Amino acid sequence: MSSGKGGQKVSKPILVKTSDEIKLMQEANQIVAEVLCMLQNTVTPGISTYELDQMAEDLCRRRNSTPAFKGYHGFPSSLCASLNEEVVHGIPSRKRKLKKGDILSVDFGVCYKGFYGDSAVTIPVGKIKNETHELLRTTQQSLELAIEQVVIGNRISDISRAVQEYVELKGYSVVRQFVGHGIGSSLHEGPEIPNYVQKSGQSPRLIEGMVIAIEPMVNLGTHKVKVLSDGWTVITADKKPSAHFEHSIAVTVDGPLVLSSRDSFSGS
Repeated sequence: MSSGKGGQKVSKPILVKTSDEIKLMQEANQIVAEVLCMLQNTVTPGISTYELDQMAEDLCRRRNSTPAFKGYHGFPSSLCASLNEEVVHGIPSRKRKLKKGDILSVDFGVCYKGFYGDSAVTIPVGKIKNETHELLRTTQQSLELAIEQVVIGNRISDISRAVQEYVELKGYSVVRQFVGHGIGSSLHEGPEIPNYVQKSGQSPRLIEGMVIAIEPMVNLGTHKVKVLSDGWTVITADKKPSAHFEHSIAVTVDGPLVLSSRDSFSGS
């Protein structure tokens, strides 16, 4: 779940984790990865976002974890389910049934043994337009390029630059109002991880033991967004599609450790 300016943005400390804590966070994130893979295999025309939410929560609880988003600042559901022009924080509903050609961004988090996991993926519903497929591919690739920058001594701005330069080279825009974040025994910790390079000041350096959630939110059109009257759902200002991919990553001496990797479940 992204951090944003909507009244929830406050400066948070950067907390370094021990190797044992990172192992627990990997366990938490692997529950998230399993849920997301289940959703990828379940999404089909006709299913409602409410049904997906219930399935995600059920699997989460069967893995002895609790949904991280449910009740967080009043969010009503376990799963963020954002459809087409919805960028993030879409609320599942019995009335929202998927149609062929839709794209659905699913963002899910858990709390397990006192630590959080958080990851997201955008799923095509059946065959989608070529331009939408390229939007998804670009967003996912921008995340991969960002992860390559998770190296001790680099700055947060190196991550931001990797996303922004690739996305804008492809002709898309990155959302600026909502950003990635540190994660650990709280869902949102410092530092914030923007998907664009901020002009003022130097960003923090990466040090061993930091854990961050990188989450490019990429729009087909303008970077501008607005929040709907429900106080949560963020949509693109021009109503063009948006994609969202996220991983939680630990900074280690051996390079980036993708805690929420789905390789064990899907090979993706």
